[in-house]
Amino acid sequence: MARKGGVVLAGAATGLLLVMFGKNLQIGTQPAASVVPESIDIPSIDVEAPLMKLGLSKDGEVELPPYEKPAMAGWFTGSVVPGEKGASVIVGHVDTKTAPAVFYKLKRVRKGEIVKVKRSDGKVATYKVDSVQQVHKDNFPLKRVYVDDGLKLVTCGGTFDYAKGEYLDNVIVYASKA
Repeated sequence: MARKGGVVLAGAATGLLLVMFGKNLQIGTQPAASVVPESIDIPSIDVEAPLMKLGLSKDGEVELPPYEKPAMAGWFTGSVVPGEKGASVIVGHVDTKTAPAVFYKLKRVRKGEIVKVKRSDGKVATYKVDSVQQVHKDNFPLKRVYVDDGLKLVTCGGTFDYAKGEYLDNVIVYASKA
């Protein structure tokens, strides 16, 4: 993701969506509150990573995994648990100041490839990639990411703006249940 709050615009808009949808983006069926996604596997780009819970910051921005843990991605708790009906969102950094991070190769994922998410209840949610999109952060597709059904993987991409200390775009993988 970006160096400083990489999904600032998307996070602020997510906060607005939370208000619009009654402070609960979890549209769809939720399993027991104790069920959480534990890890993600994207064989086509050699990603096997643990997942942490990510909420919203006080500013209404989607939290990001800590830069000190570049191999970790995070599940946005305002979305449904992968495998359930509704929008499920996982975010990860593309890089850190010194090295590639968990979603460094995300832009290489192609339509038809498989993404698996292991859950704490022992189930594995399997998805097939529908499309990959690179979009300027000012044009972030909020409804498609945070409301529409399916798994979305989000990271930063495109040109790095050294003056702002962040990437100008987001790379988003859209996937549906396989």
